[in-house]
Amino acid sequence: MITWLDPQDPFPPVERALGPASDAPGLLAASRDLSPQRLLLAYRQGIFPWYSEGQPVLWWSTDPRMVLAPHRLKISVSLRKTLRRILRDPDWEIRVDDDFVAVMQACAMTPRDGQLGTWITDDIVAAYGSLHRLGLAHSVETWYRGERVGGLYGVALGRMFYGESMFAHRTDASKIALAALCGFLERHGVTMIDCQQETDHLASLGAEPIPREQFIAHVRQTAAEANISPWRFDKSELTRWTSQASTEL
Repeated sequence: MITWLDPQDPFPPVERALGPASDAPGLLAASRDLSPQRLLLAYRQGIFPWYSEGQPVLWWSTDPRMVLAPHRLKISVSLRKTLRRILRDPDWEIRVDDDFVAVMQACAMTPRDGQLGTWITDDIVAAYGSLHRLGLAHSVETWYRGERVGGLYGVALGRMFYGESMFAHRTDASKIALAALCGFLERHGVTMIDCQQETDHLASLGAEPIPREQFIAHVRQTAAEANISPWRFDKSELTRWTSQASTEL
């Protein structure tokens, strides 16, 4: 049985999350509370929300945990060529926090294999919008000829980044945003991006599963460090993947 959380309740230990033999491995607790304070408490303990419209807020701590080391992002030969072209072409831009809510909404409207509807509900948009206004959630956006064509968003605490979702309206547009983000994070000493759950797509980008215990230990150390400031960069971060040898598919 999972724990029901009232607003003042702490999270239970992550070791109490449902195990791999259950129908919902990693499920830890449920609540109605989705305040910024609750979200920050969750992220600092390696817990994240994921639920559907009409459900209570469901809190998860998966084991193993899917993570991506920024320097190990996999760049295919074709994507490397695209990045080189983008760096030369002024029609392409990387913008940060241009319209955070619009990126969330675009992610919500993107069809996903095996998913009916979206977990990015109106309440989720409002909650993460509050974190964004606090300077703790950010969007990275790929623009082409004045139009947002892809991007991603996530939460940044200390030297830890928690990726939430991405979308693409042009081929590789979300990967372009991720490549720029990884270049920026690597320069600032971030060694792990939380990807939450295992998927083939994340694995193709270089993400790997690690034991939850190892993930939690890393979060406790890095999320307590000073926040990156200013959170600003552009497409010049893509040179990280074009000017020197890096992992290729």
